[in-house]
Amino acid sequence: MKKSLMTGCILILSIIIFSSCETYHLSTESLLTQFADTQKETKTNFIFAYPLFFPGVVTGNDLRGIMCLDKNDQKVIINITNHTGVRITKKDGKRKTFYFDTLIIQDSVINGSASHFLGLTIKPIKLNDIEKIELQK
Repeated sequence: MKKSLMTGCILILSIIIFSSCETYHLSTESLLTQFADTQKETKTNFIFAYPLFFPGVVTGNDLRGIMCLDKNDQKVIINITNHTGVRITKKDGKRKTFYFDTLIIQDSVINGSASHFLGLTIKPIKLNDIEKIELQK
């Protein structure tokens, strides 16, 4: 029951993140180069739904902008916010979607979180297994 609920939440979140947004892409090498000097950072996000208040704490990177390519292969620097999504396609065709600001590269592995509030971390992805990296803001 919990697993199907979490799967449903991730699916809905993925649809929201990647619907009607412009898609950018970058190579694994470019991602590694841009992450060379980043540090881990703890971030707090808040949702106010009167009278309720939901804080969410997540660990991620301190990157504020990233250079990538648009659909015409033109270089673009996009600002990273807590709404910027990343979709990684592995060489076996499987895809993982999560928030870019939660992405951490450590020991040739990418980790991240599919939620800023529920602690839904992704299964770590080896850098050698990556086929394509797409970003949407």
